[in-house]
Amino acid sequence: MKLKIDNETLAEEFFEDTRLLGIVAPIKDYAFSWHLNQLLGFKFRLNNSLEIQLKKKDRNYFFSIYEYEVPGCCLVHYLYNNQHDGEYLLPEFKHLDFLWLAKGELLEDGEIKNLQQSIRLLSSVQLVTEMTNEKIKNKQHLIF
Repeated sequence: MKLKIDNETLAEEFFEDTRLLGIVAPIKDYAFSWHLNQLLGFKFRLNNSLEIQLKKKDRNYFFSIYEYEVPGCCLVHYLYNNQHDGEYLLPEFKHLDFLWLAKGELLEDGEIKNLQQSIRLLSSVQLVTEMTNEKIKNKQHLIF
């Protein structure tokens, strides 16, 4: 008997109660997370245990993830670096520098709009857009 991992179901379960933003900000990830922490009062921290590794053309690429758990509720924010050394975590969105995943407690439309407007206040940010799961071809790349 062969056990097969059902990536589709895995992705569906992972993306339950999530909102995803795509961000264009040509700035280093540590600088971006620092600016977000200053602006929003968040405490994004690099979580090396969540780092995503993709193997392409016999090379390993590592995509860092910053994490912030909102105190007193089940909401966690994740900030993914979409690029590493010329490769992309989501190749279908090469123009995006970062992906912001809010997971756990579903953010209302008003809350996600406020978050987008706040992120736009950073001078390095050129674009913040909400992404729907249907548009993402390589969803499994975001699962840690």
